[in-house]
Amino acid sequence: MNGSRIRSGEQGMWRYGSSLPLERPEEKVSFGEGWTPLVREEWNGLNLFLKLDFVCPTGSYKDRGMAYLVSRLRELGVREVIEDSSGNAGASMAAYCARAGIACRVFVPDYTSEGKCVQVSSYGALLERIPGTREDTARAAEKAAETVFYAGHNWSPWFAHGIKTFAFELWEQLGFTAPEAVLLPAGQGSLVLGCALAFDELHASGEIDTPPRIFALQPRNCAPLEDAFRKGRSSPERVEKRETIAEGISSAEPVRGREVLKAVKKTGGDILSFSDREIWDGCVELARRGYFVEPTSAIVAAAAERLSREGGVGRKGPVAAVLTGSGLKGSSKILSLFSSPPED
Repeated sequence: MNGSRIRSGEQGMWRYGSSLPLERPEEKVSFGEGWTPLVREEWNGLNLFLKLDFVCPTGSYKDRGMAYLVSRLRELGVREVIEDSSGNAGASMAAYCARAGIACRVFVPDYTSEGKCVQVSSYGALLERIPGTREDTARAAEKAAETVFYAGHNWSPWFAHGIKTFAFELWEQLGFTAPEAVLLPAGQGSLVLGCALAFDELHASGEIDTPPRIFALQPRNCAPLEDAFRKGRSSPERVEKRETIAEGISSAEPVRGREVLKAVKKTGGDILSFSDREIWDGCVELARRGYFVEPTSAIVAAAAERLSREGGVGRKGPVAAVLTGSGLKGSSKILSLFSSPPED
């Protein structure tokens, strides 16, 4: 990617279409996703920029990955897919498959927020609620996919390449420069992988001198990546997770964990974990500033709070953070949290 290859006449993330090859780009599956606002916020002295990806068409950043993934599936002639998700990816897959004319069956854990389940069904996909953990859901989907195309986004390289467009936008919106650091919620780690892909491309093409430090953020109740990072392991081990309000990043077995750890280490970044109370406090603070996001997204506010106190980040340049999902997807859960906030 370089500045001369940006397609200024294209809408949204497809302005970077030269880095998203399609055989028939005119037939891409798109709702105009991408080119979301970047808003500066002063955060206890931290020069913070919030990337508002919760305003993507289905209310989450997952639309970037799905736009490219489903476009590739349609090119291949796939007519029916199975997906597993904690909610947002399933809703996004259902919407993009509806636009592409692809039949879609989405498996979600039975604890998934009702708002996300309603989305999946409304788009015409078949919703399958699976008792147990997120990992149980993945296994059920994989078994069902023995006879149907498994489009699991966590395994797909196309999904990560669609996600990388948020980082190209950061670079362009910051005046064709890289931020000093990027704060990213991390469950399976698609944001981390996409971020690394984008800034590696920009670095290789000479557009930036140094890629930003990547900070991957996990809930303390389910933090296999942080555990592996602290212990110096090259890949995460499965952890016994506890319930967390950050349901979208509650992944005990990240399938591409080795790659995520490698990407963070390469940038000199870090993997941090936060209590549910810290995440909830971040959610409230964001809301008081006018950003209504789901608790999973609010982990970046918890990170900004901690990093602003500790220093060491934001001294050389801006810090960017991605707000990943709309609070409208989990409004009933958020309402209950106002009545009974987490204690730790």
